[in-house]
Amino acid sequence: MPVPAGRCANMEEVREEIDRIDRTLVDLIAERFSYVDRAWQLKASPDDARVPWRVQQVIDKVKVHAERKNLPPELAEALWRQMIGWFIQYEEEKLRASSAQYGPKD
Repeated sequence: MPVPAGRCANMEEVREEIDRIDRTLVDLIAERFSYVDRAWQLKASPDDARVPWRVQQVIDKVKVHAERKNLPPELAEALWRQMIGWFIQYEEEKLRASSAQYGPKD
């Protein structure tokens, strides 16, 4: 059962909770990745992977949610920009490989 941060009696408890949260974060990022993996399959070309308005929309939503949770919005933005950048690169590479193997999608 999770121990609230303010009730952790020692560093061992703090570290256990951080490890628990890290496992949960990995689970959630893996779930997000499954949608990114599906997204590239629905796109026609590597150019479709980079959609600036959508990136900004996601960042804006994350920053608002971060503020509601008392998380510095700049931290959330930095993390999401890094993650989104990696996902865009992944999609571009998959789309390039797919185009080379099968030709452009209709």
